[in-house]
Amino acid sequence: MRTMKLIAIACAFALSISPSHADWLQFRGTDSSGFVAADPRLPEILDEKNIAWKMPLPGRGLSSPIVIGDKLVVTCSSGVEQDRLHVLCFSSSDGTLLWERQFWATGRTMAHEKTCVAAPTPASDGERIFALFSSNDLICLDLDGGLLWLRGLTQDYPNASNSLGLASSPVVVGDTLVVHIENDSQSFAAGIDTATGLNRWRKDRTKRANWSSPVVFGDRVVLQGSEGVDVLVPATGEIEWRYGTGASTIPSSAVGGGVLYVPSNGLAAVRYDSSNKSVEETWVEGSLRPGTASPVVADEKVYVITSAGVLNCADVEDGERLWRIRLEGPFGASPVVAGSRLFAVNERQGLLQIVDLEGEEGEIIGKLELGEMIQATPAIANHAIFIRSDGHLWKISRP
Repeated sequence: MRTMKLIAIACAFALSISPSHADWLQFRGTDSSGFVAADPRLPEILDEKNIAWKMPLPGRGLSSPIVIGDKLVVTCSSGVEQDRLHVLCFSSSDGTLLWERQFWATGRTMAHEKTCVAAPTPASDGERIFALFSSNDLICLDLDGGLLWLRGLTQDYPNASNSLGLASSPVVVGDTLVVHIENDSQSFAAGIDTATGLNRWRKDRTKRANWSSPVVFGDRVVLQGSEGVDVLVPATGEIEWRYGTGASTIPSSAVGGGVLYVPSNGLAAVRYDSSNKSVEETWVEGSLRPGTASPVVADEKVYVITSAGVLNCADVEDGERLWRIRLEGPFGASPVVAGSRLFAVNERQGLLQIVDLEGEEGEIIGKLELGEMIQATPAIANHAIFIRSDGHLWKISRP
């Protein structure tokens, strides 16, 4: 009887843990989707009481925070030439700084004034932290901040840079870290062994500036560029299939239900039939062209924020627009969704907006102005929203 009771308690505990409470290990979440399950403990109506804590940061950054258990990791760059690289780890519970590591950049630190060297979002496999900077410095730390390995990719690929700065975020799939360094000169993508930092593979890429990030697509990884998208086997770099009708070089693709939503001639829904090895373009909708923010898929719908700050909701089956509302923009950060709530933070005032997606049309139900320019995509984990600017890191949660 006691055994049965313990099993029942364990099952109830397991069921209480949903993906919304899990880690947020890389750009737009562990699976690159920007979507987590509904969490009733996330805030819905915002005011100053929802700011659980606010911590100062020592430098600039467009990189998003990532969350590993109670550890919240963020990168910064500082100095006149943005050549001081910071990796910081905070307690997600109370904002306590747990550790900080600093490094000198070994590559070029040139960047447009709107961006900086800490533009790529770090990634984690749950045991290690991989911090990539626009200077092509790639740093691997353990969860206590100990250095495991470091690579100055500029030493291997000296012409891999552009005058505006690099921003593509790495992703982890299995035991391979995929970096995408596509630029006007020495473009490449590489699969790097997470344990050793050595290349598993490297492929030349189109010589054109590109700021989109790789996307996890099941057990594959998507590389997006001006010529289209390649879907690769992460461990080997083998191209499994390709969609070659061109794609945006700023917003990244979205994933959902085995379909890839590519910013191409607006937005294109693309799927791969492994039985006959064919690529099917399900639909293309020109009116769903994203601005800087990447689209997100949730509950059989795809959400796109245009360059004018209009949020469009479309059916994933045919691309038909179901509704649209105007948000207060502009947006550099991508939206994220928890259940039926979309969270978007604008660029100029750092205005966090919550959109209720449940009704026939979207409705803005909450706003909170953070008062600083924000270009980093929020992270959702541990019943909270984490947002960073050049100057601060916030935890937004229920009081």
